[in-house]
Amino acid sequence: MTNHWAHRRNITLKTATVLLITCLLVTVASSQIRYRRLNVPGEPEAEFHLGRMAYSTRGGGGGSRGFSNRYWAIDYPMAEVHFLPALRRLTGIFVAEDSVHVEATNDRIFDYPFLFVQQVGQGNWNPTEEEATHLREYLLRGGFLLFDDFHGEIDWIVFESAMRRILPGRPIVEIPDDDPMMHVFFNLGDRIQIPGQRHLRMSQGGQVVARMQGEPHWRGIYDDHGHLIVGINFNIDMGDAWEHADDAWYPSSMTTLAYRLGINYVLYAMTH
Repeated sequence: MTNHWAHRRNITLKTATVLLITCLLVTVASSQIRYRRLNVPGEPEAEFHLGRMAYSTRGGGGGSRGFSNRYWAIDYPMAEVHFLPALRRLTGIFVAEDSVHVEATNDRIFDYPFLFVQQVGQGNWNPTEEEATHLREYLLRGGFLLFDDFHGEIDWIVFESAMRRILPGRPIVEIPDDDPMMHVFFNLGDRIQIPGQRHLRMSQGGQVVARMQGEPHWRGIYDDHGHLIVGINFNIDMGDAWEHADDAWYPSSMTTLAYRLGINYVLYAMTH
C-alpha cells in the first residue's frame, strides 16, 4: 500500500514538474514573439508619438531580461517604458505610451516625424532603392532620424554607405557646441560617452566603469537651411541607458545624460 501511494505521488510530482516547465517555456516563447512583433502604426496617439524604424536585418539580434529582439528593436520595450514617461514629466508634452514600429516603405512614416533607429551596424542595414527614396523624401519633408548604438569602424562603414544612398552629397559632420540642439532644453556641455550594459565592468576598487571601443561622436546631417535632420550617436548607447535606468548598477549620471540628450533631440525635431 505504501509503495502504491509513493508511486502515485512520484507520478504526480513528475507530471506537475513537466506541466510547470511547459508553461514556463510557453510563456517565454510567447513573450519573445510579442516583443519581436511589429507594433504597426495607425494614427498618432499624442502630440509626440515615438517611431522606431524597422528594417530587414542579417539575422540574429540581442536584448536583456530574458528577451531577444531584432537589432532594430534591441532595447524595446524597456527603453520606451523609462524614457517616454520622463519626457512627458519633464517637458509637459502629451506623449504616447509606447512607440510604433514603422518600415521605411510604409506611407505611415510621414505621420511620425521622429524615428529612432538602432544597431544599424550589427543589423547590416542595407536599404533598398525604394527605402532610400522614401527616407530621402521623409527627411526633406521635415522628418528627423536619430541613429543610436553602433560602434567601431565596420559599423560606421555600414551606416555611411546607407546614408550616401539616402542623402547623396550631404556631408556628415560633428554637431558643434553652439548648435541649437545642444541647448534647446538642457545645456549639453559635457560630451561624456554613454555606455551600453555590455560595456560595463567592475574595477578593482569596486567601481562600475565603462570599457568601450573608440571615442564618442555626436554627429549629424543638415539640410539647406542649416537645420539638423539626422542625429548620429556614434560609439554611444543612449538606448541602453534608457533601458537600464532602474538598474542600481547602471551609472545614474549616464542615464541622466541619456535622458537629457534624448529630450533635446525630440524638442529640437518638434520645433525646427
